[in-house]
Amino acid sequence: MYSFDHPIERRHTHSVKWDETERFFGVRDVLPMWVADMDFPAPPAVIEAITKRTEHGIFGYTAIPYSLKEAISDWLKTRHRWTIRPEWLSFSIGVVPAIATAITAFTAPSDRIVVFSPVYPPLFQLVEKNSRELVTSPLLLTKKGYEINWEDVQEKLKGAKMLLLCSPHNPSGRVWTKEELIKLGTLCVENNVLVVSDEIHADLTLPPFQHTPFASINDAFADISITCVAPTKTFNLAGLQCASIIIPNNQRKKQFDAAQQRQGFFTLNTFAVIGAEAAYRHGSDWLDALLAYIQQNIEQTCSFLNTFLPKLHPIRPEATYLVWIDCRELGMEEQQIKQRLLQKGKIAVEMGSKFGKEGTGFIRLNVACTRQTLQEAFHRLVIAFDQKS
Repeated sequence: MYSFDHPIERRHTHSVKWDETERFFGVRDVLPMWVADMDFPAPPAVIEAITKRTEHGIFGYTAIPYSLKEAISDWLKTRHRWTIRPEWLSFSIGVVPAIATAITAFTAPSDRIVVFSPVYPPLFQLVEKNSRELVTSPLLLTKKGYEINWEDVQEKLKGAKMLLLCSPHNPSGRVWTKEELIKLGTLCVENNVLVVSDEIHADLTLPPFQHTPFASINDAFADISITCVAPTKTFNLAGLQCASIIIPNNQRKKQFDAAQQRQGFFTLNTFAVIGAEAAYRHGSDWLDALLAYIQQNIEQTCSFLNTFLPKLHPIRPEATYLVWIDCRELGMEEQQIKQRLLQKGKIAVEMGSKFGKEGTGFIRLNVACTRQTLQEAFHRLVIAFDQKS
């Protein structure tokens, strides 16, 4: 019913991924496999809803309707077994701005905020740019993938005000188990630590894995939680700028909303409202088809690397369309790896050190693209790491 094999030219559309490689990498003529957006069009229902709204021709201030809150509530109950109340919802132009708001609303300068590493870079940056103390807890890389260092995080949560949790984990695609989240949440309750859970990749959890929203586990966890979700990663709508923040504690929700008001935020743009509701109400079948396609891309990527570039070790993601690849066996410095990728292979990927010092020696490859593009990426990776030159 849905095809993801049709290539769509994205150049000259002001695409960060395709048109801004020179600004971010210093080169133009590279295949972009980096920033986390997809090369697929949004679900037909979203395009249809936005087109219909465009035909109206007037784009004035747009209120956030209760029907959008209902659509999000229904989606979370159906996809993630989490029953929320619509009145728990606040909105933002993005998950990153929402996390920044939470930091300013619930912590003070010099307060300690714990973040796992490696992780999505803005989580580090938001702490430091807001003059809070960044406390990193390195994850342990085992044969099973990344795991929490419980002894380390238990010590670092003492005296901390907040934990920024990336769930599912970016860049590795790890889906934290319910048991892990219970153990982590118990430590946070004991230490009176507020948990801001970035769950933007939750909808991209790959079968048979199951995402567990942190706040859904019990009332105690809900009371100390701020959960950030969005349709943007799920349905490739990042340009619409829309995120939902779920805050069950009424007093904290008031604090969060007041912080947003101080920043001047009061509503979403017209197309964010229309697109988000259409996606949540009518995008389920499309998402199931997308996940099947991405899973096949991941399988092909892991198989290719294991066969043709055995010194590159992919960590098979349990969620997301991002493949975290261990390149340390190459015996190269990161700058050398980067230069080979950009200058020889003509391919742009995210370098691991961007995700914290624990990511040094890794790269992150975005496989949310057509098979044709993926095969071209494989070809370029081989050229980049040809040991004969």
